[in-house]
Amino acid sequence: MSIDARPTDFSTARIRETVQEILRAGILPPIVQAGHPVLRHVAAPFDGQLSDSELGHLIDLMRSVMHKAPGVGLAAPQLGIPIQLAVLEDQFAVDPEVAAVRGREPLPFFAMLNPRYQPIGTGTAAFYEGCLSIGGLQAAVLRPESVRLDFTAPDGTDLQRSFSGWQARIVQHETDHLHGILFLDRAELRSISNNAEYASRWAQPDISRARQELGFLPDPAED
Repeated sequence: MSIDARPTDFSTARIRETVQEILRAGILPPIVQAGHPVLRHVAAPFDGQLSDSELGHLIDLMRSVMHKAPGVGLAAPQLGIPIQLAVLEDQFAVDPEVAAVRGREPLPFFAMLNPRYQPIGTGTAAFYEGCLSIGGLQAAVLRPESVRLDFTAPDGTDLQRSFSGWQARIVQHETDHLHGILFLDRAELRSISNNAEYASRWAQPDISRARQELGFLPDPAED
């Protein structure tokens, strides 16, 4: 039976077996797509299911898969592994106007285990997002502008970091993955667009035009 065909199993033995199979394959695994149950369960907290070596090799593999996709984050469930592990990195060249409007700054690579986030303040922002597990669709998601992230580093150190702007959005998106939440669960449904329509109509720095023409979210200027 293939890894994809097995029911989700959170036992240490099954998680370790899955990781070992993926690492032994010697190729980059495919990204699990929406509809697979592993994306809809709260992943098991990491508590030593893998050796330090296995964890390190898995993190390296996840980073390679993320780069190839390409994307700015990847959660272990997206490879069919139900543990609370994600990798994040945003080093893409972005138009300065887009970066300024979206608060997008480079995010150096890091891996996080067992992350939890809390909003900082009451500020929110809505922008279009996509997901490597939901090919072909983009949608606007309203999220806190700044968050405080508590997580464990791969070396076992408990850390707390604050993020704002696009970095905060990436942190929230990947942490949600580890709790069975996809970005469409939080999206403005009227904003959903396929990639071609998004690219031709709504790829402006902000969502004001899409909001007006598709009829989602109130205009902040009218509050």
